[in-house]
Amino acid sequence: MRISLIFVLVALSGCMNLDANLLDPGDKITSYQMAAYTGDVDFHLDSSYALPMTDVHVFTLQSQGVGETSPTTIYAAYLGDTSRISKDTVIVYCHGHHHMDFYYPRAQLLANVGGKERYGVMMLDYRGFGLSSGTPTEEGLYADVDAAVSWLKSRGLTGDRFVLYGFSLGCAPATYTAANPRTLRAQKLILESPFASTTSITDDATHLNLPASAVTTLKLDNAQQIKSVTQPFFWMHGIDDSFLNINTNGEVVYRNYHGSYKEAHRIPGADHSTVPQTWGFQNYSTALLQFITR
Repeated sequence: MRISLIFVLVALSGCMNLDANLLDPGDKITSYQMAAYTGDVDFHLDSSYALPMTDVHVFTLQSQGVGETSPTTIYAAYLGDTSRISKDTVIVYCHGHHHMDFYYPRAQLLANVGGKERYGVMMLDYRGFGLSSGTPTEEGLYADVDAAVSWLKSRGLTGDRFVLYGFSLGCAPATYTAANPRTLRAQKLILESPFASTTSITDDATHLNLPASAVTTLKLDNAQQIKSVTQPFFWMHGIDDSFLNINTNGEVVYRNYHGSYKEAHRIPGADHSTVPQTWGFQNYSTALLQFITR
């Protein structure tokens, strides 16, 4: 009995800081380099995917969440011609842990889906990530994404040309924003490697069948939020994801969706962050294009 108790306490001690781990902003940077970034990234693209630097815009936004008394300055990037926002379809890319430089190749790939700069791509560093000020919070995730959407709306974006894309951690604000629009209602939702909830993460990490409240105050729950999403839904997940098990996470989110249309792409051999390259950039791009244009 004593050995079992010690095991439980040790397991819990590694998870008691789960709030900070789930919202860990990753490595620090001193400036944004975008295409010139030389740090580690998930993958590299060849020169055919290169974007003119005149179409890569880095700027700040003011984000103020529900119940907050003052705004927070966050950084965002728009890939594309800003004069065409009132005409183009725009993908708002909600990234995972790390910062925008790390995810630039992913945003660059999205900008090339269906042809060179066919879509505008908006990404942002949540508060506390990259050079964004403040401390990461659950409400902050939602408010920061909505600040990006508000900026796009002010430049002519309408809901029928607005696509939300979430990867890993970013699946939480993407799903929440699709289910609970504050500024614009997205036309479609794309999730890559989503977690089901803080409970699923806790169970997978500890194997103790503990309530999430035992180790975190966060309420992040994609499996519940997806039930309120009615827009068409595209899900992809690596079958060999060693970080967020596909069966206890992605499959649960996909099964809980009951909206107008959904499609699943289970990628053999792909781990958590290797879906695009394992699937093949062309296959990935073709599937996204068919979904966005259907």
